[in-house]
Amino acid sequence: MHGVTALILLIAISSVAAGQWGNICAGQSSNKIRGCDQHGCGRYNAPRGRRTHKGVDVVCTDGSAVYAPFSGKIDKQAKPYGNGNAIDNGIQMSGEGFCIKMFYIKPIKYSGAVKKGEKIGVLLPMQSVYRGITSHVHIQNCDLTNPTSNL
Repeated sequence: MHGVTALILLIAISSVAAGQWGNICAGQSSNKIRGCDQHGCGRYNAPRGRRTHKGVDVVCTDGSAVYAPFSGKIDKQAKPYGNGNAIDNGIQMSGEGFCIKMFYIKPIKYSGAVKKGEKIGVLLPMQSVYRGITSHVHIQNCDLTNPTSNL
């Protein structure tokens, strides 16, 4: 019986790391990936001039609450541009075998433990920088691999 219990526990732990992330943005029923608009496309590896998009853009409305997609900790602040514009903010978080950066949010805090589904910030005013863009949270794995399957 101990072998079966250990196997069940191992499967449960494995499924946590491989499981789906929680809903990222308030007011959205799922983690919908931004399609294409005049500013580009939100899918992983979409062309961006001479480079490719190494994250996924999850649709969100400016000012909406943003939630932790998994339990873990906020490691530090992460700025996408470093230019101080209205949307130049975000976090890096890790846990459950993941490490991600989330851009275009005003975090509640820049360090500490968080639980899946906990409010971690609000979406910054994307329309003030990119008029007409589909507002979104940019999600990027720290190792730049494709995060789509977790969404």
